[in-house]
Amino acid sequence: MTGADVQRASVNGTHLVYELKGQGPVVILLHGFTLDLRMWDDQLPALLPPFRVLRYDRRGFGRSDLPEPGVQFSPVEDLRALLVYLGISKAHLMGQSAGGGFAVNFALEHPEFVDRIVLVDSALEGFRWSDGYSQSYDEIDKVAASLGVEAARALWLSHPLFAPAREQPEVANRLAAIVRDYSGWHWLHDSVSPRLDPPAAKRLGSIRHPTLVMAGQRDVPDHLEVTRLLAEGIPRAQEVVIPGAGHMLNLEAPTEFNRRVLEFLQSSPAP
Repeated sequence: MTGADVQRASVNGTHLVYELKGQGPVVILLHGFTLDLRMWDDQLPALLPPFRVLRYDRRGFGRSDLPEPGVQFSPVEDLRALLVYLGISKAHLMGQSAGGGFAVNFALEHPEFVDRIVLVDSALEGFRWSDGYSQSYDEIDKVAASLGVEAARALWLSHPLFAPAREQPEVANRLAAIVRDYSGWHWLHDSVSPRLDPPAAKRLGSIRHPTLVMAGQRDVPDHLEVTRLLAEGIPRAQEVVIPGAGHMLNLEAPTEFNRRVLEFLQSSPAP
């Protein structure tokens, strides 16, 4: 991706960096926590063509603006404003990890914008994470506050989430390069984003969009449990688990991942 490929949109009181390429039905790529639009580099050759692909850095990530401390904002409304700005009325959503949880929230709040959904090693608002998993995140926050963001980045990259990715040197290097550019804002500030009420975990049955729920078989137990809940709770969901891959499924097994995604997005609608 060259600098000429990305643009900046002034929407919803912030500036979002985005890239929009191709022709055809729109696919929106939503990155995971601490990551940015570069995490989808392996998917573009498969999606272009037959799709028009929008990927962007959410507020607080990549090259988009940081949130203002203490000022509440909604990532869901950021995306809605970006779609209005770009004249996009309907799109497929594909989100990984935190991006998957965000895709679920967006589909619940603005179902009219959504065609199909792909959730990859997803998070889910309202899911009760295990004590060990929650404590691992708390520890990174403490390290960021006491030792600095660089130390927190190193601890984050050593997290069990990324153990399978670390086994592939090229994937590990790409992941580290993206995380090195993460500002650390969310480790140092309390969340200022509103939560859904009731939370998404209690509203999955109201999602009527065809949904592909994907996971790497070697992902951590919490995310595999979220995968199961999404597949069981969303009425038109199908589940795919890829052997040998972990949390960064689209980076670790891009060929199989891309094949499954294209098969789903290009399949005929169910009656």
